[in-house]
Amino acid sequence: MSIVVTGATGHLGRHVVEQLLEKVPAEQITAVVRDESKAADFAARGVKLAVADYNAPETFDTLFSAGDKVLLISGNEFDKGRVGQHKVVIEAAKAAGVALLAYTSAPGTLTAALVDDHRGTEEALLASGVPYTLLRNGWYHENYTENLAPVLEHGAVVQAAGDGRVSSASRADYAAAAVAVLTGEGHENQTYELGGDEAWSFAEYAAELSKQTGKEIAYSPVSAEAYTGILTGAGLPAPLAAVFAGVDASIEKGELVVSSGDLSRLIGRPTTPLADAITAAVKA
Repeated sequence: MSIVVTGATGHLGRHVVEQLLEKVPAEQITAVVRDESKAADFAARGVKLAVADYNAPETFDTLFSAGDKVLLISGNEFDKGRVGQHKVVIEAAKAAGVALLAYTSAPGTLTAALVDDHRGTEEALLASGVPYTLLRNGWYHENYTENLAPVLEHGAVVQAAGDGRVSSASRADYAAAAVAVLTGEGHENQTYELGGDEAWSFAEYAAELSKQTGKEIAYSPVSAEAYTGILTGAGLPAPLAAVFAGVDASIEKGELVVSSGDLSRLIGRPTTPLADAITAAVKA
C-alpha cells in the first residue's frame, strides 16, 4: 500500500510530502510529478516518483495499486478543463481499486465561479463509487502574504471585498489535514469544511501589516470592476482576474467564513494565525 500524492511539487503538495515523511517510511510515499528533476530532493530521501500528467490519461493507467490511498490535489490549469483532468485520476483510481481518494476542493458555502470545477469533480468522484474524502479547503494565508511587494510599495491593501471576513489558514495547516486523512482511519466518505479558527477582515489585515512593518498601510476597498482592471493592468489574464474579483464578491457576502472547526480538529492543534504568516513573509 502506497500513499500517492498528485501535484507533489506544487506549493501544497510539497508540504504534504514533507509532513508525510514525518509520519510514515519514505518507501510508502509515491510523489506524482510532471518533471522528475523538480522532485530530486524527495527521491534522494527515498520517496518513489511517478511521472504523470493530467493531460495524458495513459500516464495514470498503471500508476495506482489496490489499497493505495491517493491525494488528488486540484490542478491549476484553469484553461484546460480541470474536471476532465481530475476525472483521469478518478477513473484510474477506480480501476485500480484504491482504498481512498481524497480531493482538495473548496468550501461548500462558496458560490464564486472558481468552485464550478470543484463541484464538477466532487460529482464525478461520488459517482465513481471510490471511497472518498472531500477536503474542502478554505482560503490560504499565502494568497495574500506571498504578494506583499505592491502592498508595501503603495501602502494600500486593495480588494473588492468590502467588510467581508476570511477564515484563512496556512498551506501547512491544510497539508496537515490531508496527512491526517491519508495516515488515519475512518475518513472514508467524509466531507470536511476546512478553514482557520479566526476570521479576519482586510482592514484588520492592513492594520497588522502596519504594525509589523512600521509602515502606514490602509485598506482601500474598490468595486469588482475596478479590481478586475487593476489585476489585468498588472498583467493577469482577464478570465483569471474575473475569477479573483468573483472570490472577493463572495468574501463580501461571508462565503469564505468557515466556522466548522474541522481543520483544527483534524490537525489536533489551533490553526496558524494570520499574524504569524505575515511575520514569516515580512522576514522573507
